[in-house]
Amino acid sequence: MCGITGWIDHRADLRSERRTVRAMADTLACRGPDAHGVWLSRHAALGHRRLSVIDVEGGLQPFTDSPVDSPVDSPVGGPRGDLAGGPAPRAVLAYNGELYNHGELREQLTALGHRFRTRSDTEVVLRAHLQWGADAPRRFNGIFAYGIWDETAAELLLVRDHLGIKPLHYHALPSGVLFGSEPKAVLANPLFRAELDAEGVAELFALPAAPTAGNAVLRGLREVRPGHLLRVGRGGVREERYWHLESRPHTDDAATTRETVRALLADAVERQLVSDVPLCTLLSGGVDSSAITALAAEARQRAGQSKVTSYSVDFPGSTDRLPDAWRTSLDAPYVRAAVEHIGTLHTSVVVPDDDLLTARDAVLAARDRPGWGEMDASLHLLFREVRRHSTVALSGEAADELFGGYPYFHDAAALAADTFPWLHGRRTPAALLRADVRQRVRPDEYTADAYRTSLAEVPRLDGESGHDRRIREVFHLALTRWLPPLLDRVDRVSMSVGLEVRVPFCDHRLVEYLWNVPWALKAPDGRSKGLLRDAVRDLLPPQVADRPKSGYPSTPAVHYTEVLTARARALLDDPQAPVFDLVDRDLVRTALAEGRPLPSPRTAPNPVGGLDHLVQVDEWLRTYRVGLR
Repeated sequence: MCGITGWIDHRADLRSERRTVRAMADTLACRGPDAHGVWLSRHAALGHRRLSVIDVEGGLQPFTDSPVDSPVDSPVGGPRGDLAGGPAPRAVLAYNGELYNHGELREQLTALGHRFRTRSDTEVVLRAHLQWGADAPRRFNGIFAYGIWDETAAELLLVRDHLGIKPLHYHALPSGVLFGSEPKAVLANPLFRAELDAEGVAELFALPAAPTAGNAVLRGLREVRPGHLLRVGRGGVREERYWHLESRPHTDDAATTRETVRALLADAVERQLVSDVPLCTLLSGGVDSSAITALAAEARQRAGQSKVTSYSVDFPGSTDRLPDAWRTSLDAPYVRAAVEHIGTLHTSVVVPDDDLLTARDAVLAARDRPGWGEMDASLHLLFREVRRHSTVALSGEAADELFGGYPYFHDAAALAADTFPWLHGRRTPAALLRADVRQRVRPDEYTADAYRTSLAEVPRLDGESGHDRRIREVFHLALTRWLPPLLDRVDRVSMSVGLEVRVPFCDHRLVEYLWNVPWALKAPDGRSKGLLRDAVRDLLPPQVADRPKSGYPSTPAVHYTEVLTARARALLDDPQAPVFDLVDRDLVRTALAEGRPLPSPRTAPNPVGGLDHLVQVDEWLRTYRVGLR
């Protein structure tokens, strides 16, 4: 995986901006520690940081169609961006991702007359665009975010994968655009300033668990939406959708549905095992990650390869924690059962609470915005340990969104609520906003508008009504509002240590098929994720195949809570604390005095989530020098 960035300006000559673009790219060094490059022409400047996974020796970027590569990190020669010693390229690509069907596409393009000079999927992406133009992403199976510059047409395409697994941010200029894998790359350009307006405050405080698609919190900063591309030309910026879900009747019976799900998932896992560097799986002992691990082990055995390496996370004292509605059981016993049954080479990473406190700063730098506190920090520490041994990891992320595993799918009151089901009966951090800020932000109205907009985007099935109609709405909300921040969290935290995480459940072919599978088949006899459990039952021990949903573990450590409480009290005594330009100081003071938890940005029960959010918002406002509009 990699980090990409760029600057397009149709009214300026960017050939002297190498230092600025290099600085933008260098903010992404953690995403790409293996190589760097900058390509410049009159109106386009692209930067790249590379993490080598496929064709380690080839595929240096930015990548051009010219038969002669320009020296890495040097400006090109002529007024049209001519490569040193070669003709001007037609296309230049800054690419972050993995194409899992690049072998098939390479064969097709070779048959059409294209000649390849590397084994990399990067060259396949570029030549696919030369052949099929903006229709190329429709042919891709993978995870990707990239910018491709057409030197002849003076047009940039910014493209993001089907479900938004790889991030891509941009800021529109009067005559062009700044873009980057992460906000930090855009922030490194002096043309962009970090500011927070009413919409950004609403996203941070009213919708922190499920932000609006395309909104990146900071004023003027956007994300390319999943399944979309942007055209940036002399006439401005135009958005186009190249992929979306289509509703149609499901005609397969239960047995055929199980077999199809198994075949699609097995194919996705096998495709995603391709790597020229060490690879592992993330194993929690739940059916999702265990299925991925078992299918990976089966595929490697067929190929005559070594056993799968797997990793899990745990905390000191976790056995003393009582289960709750979100975390119904401890991971460790189920991890052991899966490891023994599948036969992996396993490591359990134990995360002390002092390490969590240290990791909070790293997580803020990774996410460029307030996140989910200790849940992010523990994930960072797990990924850091995994990265010492592997460069690529397969994850079970997204199974709950596809098969209906979350509690709100099974809660009649949540389903009936006229809002996002995960917000039913919950307070968000917006409850802490100052009265004057609340009046300008109007968080309740903002949430209601966001919900209505999201419902309007649901692809309807003619004749569908009642519970089936509602459950289709909830699945769409889960895929388009709930899943993206989870994928963003995994990407940003993993790439902060140079680890590429792949998500086989997000294979768009599997998503398209499951979208039309009715609830009665997804949850047969009312069993949560029964379709998935039955499709992989032969691969897993019974207790793992039938384990109820249990959320990502959190630390039970008292010390972590004590430190955050002390930091929050220190903020209350600081008259200059910027968080209180937004948050009501007296509400926080009263809650702490009475021992009440502050409203959390996450829907999972977490007594320190609200404290984490308050402290992290303040740290973010200070560290990023965010101005308030």
